[in-house]
Amino acid sequence: MSAHVDAAVADLGRMIAVDTSFPPGLGYDDFAGLMEELVAPLGFATERVAVPEALWRVPNGPAAGPRTNLIASHSSGRPACGLYFHVDTVPAAAGWETAPLRLERDDDRLIGLGAADMKGCIAAVLLALRAARVCGVALAYDPMLLFCTDEEGGLYPGIRYLAEQGRLPDHTLNFNGSAEARIWAGCFGLFNLLVRIHGQAVHAGEGNRKGSGLNAIDAALPLLNALTELKEKVATRISALPPPPGKPPLAAQLNLAAISGGTAGGQVPALVELTVNRRYAPEERFEEALAEIEEVIRRSTAAMPGLSVETALVGHLMPTADPAGPHWPRWQAAMGAGFGYAPEEFRKWGAASCSDFGWVQRATGQSEVLLGGLGRPDRNIHSPGEYTTVPDIVSLAKSVLAYLAVDFRPDINPDLPSSQS
Repeated sequence: MSAHVDAAVADLGRMIAVDTSFPPGLGYDDFAGLMEELVAPLGFATERVAVPEALWRVPNGPAAGPRTNLIASHSSGRPACGLYFHVDTVPAAAGWETAPLRLERDDDRLIGLGAADMKGCIAAVLLALRAARVCGVALAYDPMLLFCTDEEGGLYPGIRYLAEQGRLPDHTLNFNGSAEARIWAGCFGLFNLLVRIHGQAVHAGEGNRKGSGLNAIDAALPLLNALTELKEKVATRISALPPPPGKPPLAAQLNLAAISGGTAGGQVPALVELTVNRRYAPEERFEEALAEIEEVIRRSTAAMPGLSVETALVGHLMPTADPAGPHWPRWQAAMGAGFGYAPEEFRKWGAASCSDFGWVQRATGQSEVLLGGLGRPDRNIHSPGEYTTVPDIVSLAKSVLAYLAVDFRPDINPDLPSSQS
């Protein structure tokens, strides 16, 4: 794998060049086409599964274009193991020093939007599967590759739809995680609330005259202040989830994630749009967290006659409960084999970052979710200059191949007959 990693780097460059940023998520069809091309030589059959528009369409919401998911599989009668990737990225933020949709290589650094989260993981898994094919490695599982939409922000994620349709295998490796020696303990939930404040546009020269116009930006100021106060209150709510080593306890969060309004200096602005992002701990109830924000909106915008306010939920990821299960010891051993971690180096922790696998747990009733990936604290995930490294891609590929191989730790493979374990 180390000798052939350049092919994986080339794959990653092609993936990054396809803009799958959400919002709006217009590149999913093109990305599915690229994946079909890359997995065909490995003998996979592919199927495109689109999330029905009625499930994800929100008036004035952030999404546009078909939500095309791709399942790649082949069946030999072995148990299936899902290998999950979300194909969407966040939009490129201001501050990139390189072109975010063009892979840049700086020695072992591979820089580009989605390099770590999580297109680099796809490149690593393809590298592992090619090695298995070329070297004739006998597999314990039939890999099922799941290329899924809309994890970023949680707008009816593709993996949720596949789970609800009964399309998932009995256990799945989720690559939306870390390259560190980590055992996943679960994570927070998330929702995004779009707030639209409607005023009345008039000539800016008339804007200060009583009864003339209604400035939507002025009307938004009390709401912004009220949400800032609520943000401090929310941050006092501490979760019992174990935090990452050396980090403070995990706390609930409220963020003012996006705002836009107005058209020109010569016109009183008639519309402000604000997106509120709320990360809620497993101990909190979604309904109560949403109602708390909606009450703040109602109170802070009630004083201005003629103002109208509408809200819409434009994304929701449920908390992921404790994902432990019978396959975790072997996946931990595979991560150790690939990255060189000793068993005593592994620690169990949760995160205030979120996952679409809370929906999978709810839909399937299966709690176990294996987690790995290319995340590390310094990799600028969701930030300018996001990167992964060539050694991490090789190490993840080794971990995946070890886990899939029939002769790796058969003593702790719960899916082998007892005579072989």
